[in-house]
Amino acid sequence: MRVISQRYPDIRIEGENYLPQPLYRHIASFLSVFKLVLIGLIVVGKDPFAFFGMQAPSLWQWGQENKVYACMMVFFLSNMIENQCMSTGAFEVTLNDVPVWSKLESGHLPSMQQLVQIIDNEMKLNVHMDAIPHHRS
Repeated sequence: MRVISQRYPDIRIEGENYLPQPLYRHIASFLSVFKLVLIGLIVVGKDPFAFFGMQAPSLWQWGQENKVYACMMVFFLSNMIENQCMSTGAFEVTLNDVPVWSKLESGHLPSMQQLVQIIDNEMKLNVHMDAIPHHRS
């Protein structure tokens, strides 16, 4: 951003979040609630498997014996999955409302040299297009 601002002081640079697909947002929301419910069940010591007439797995029994570790594990693993669901990795560059780079399409980030070259080319093209006289019939 600093390099672009120095080279082109008139360019306005904005950043925003690129929302993931609705399915991934719903999964992340569900996990957020499920995480809190599961942590609550671990702390209270309530066996949810007994409600369904099932025997509690050994992982649940371990969690009851090690509540602090179990809660931390649930919290961190759930947050990791939620973050993966919400992360798009998008890096989209537009200049005068024209897309000039898309990480989603290309699959990678441009190097600083590539980005400067892309913007240079776009700026030269825009200056050239503005210099062409337009005739009306």
